[in-house]
Amino acid sequence: MRSLVEGYFHVLKLIVVLCLAVMVVLVFGNVVLRYGFNSGITVSEELSRWFFVYLTFLGAVIAMREHGHLGVDSLVKVLPAVGKKACLLASHLLMLFATLLFLQGSWAQTKINLGTTAPASGLSVAWVYGVGIVFSVSVALILLYDLYRMITGRISENELVMVIESEEQAELEALQEQERKERRGQ
Repeated sequence: MRSLVEGYFHVLKLIVVLCLAVMVVLVFGNVVLRYGFNSGITVSEELSRWFFVYLTFLGAVIAMREHGHLGVDSLVKVLPAVGKKACLLASHLLMLFATLLFLQGSWAQTKINLGTTAPASGLSVAWVYGVGIVFSVSVALILLYDLYRMITGRISENELVMVIESEEQAELEALQEQERKERRGQ
């Protein structure tokens, strides 16, 4: 099961990289064609927007799994373990609710736009809204797994604070923890 999950996230990362690469090629190619040859690729702008939507949503799923989203942790850090668990439970339930609402809206928009075609590419606009379904299902599973780990006690107290206030603060804390471990080893 673990290898299946790892494979899924590896595929997501690959898709994000491909979306970014194709976006760069389409936009740069279109600029060169417009300024150099007074022509362009009609479908370039539309597909670039679609790839950007996919890149954003799939990147958010990856960040959710790695707990890479920024947040305010100053209050939660000073709470005892019970308070941290209560905050984690409340935040995950609220995020799960918002994710389910997003799933409902994405599903409705995907069904509505199945027959609608994009002007430049002729592709179904449902492809744009379909990534919301992938996002919602993936994030809901991540949240449920985190809740399962918390309820069964398979989560450490350090992991109860799943957001960081700033990346610099996280790096500083990691360095301080590494320094503490080195001192204990000496």
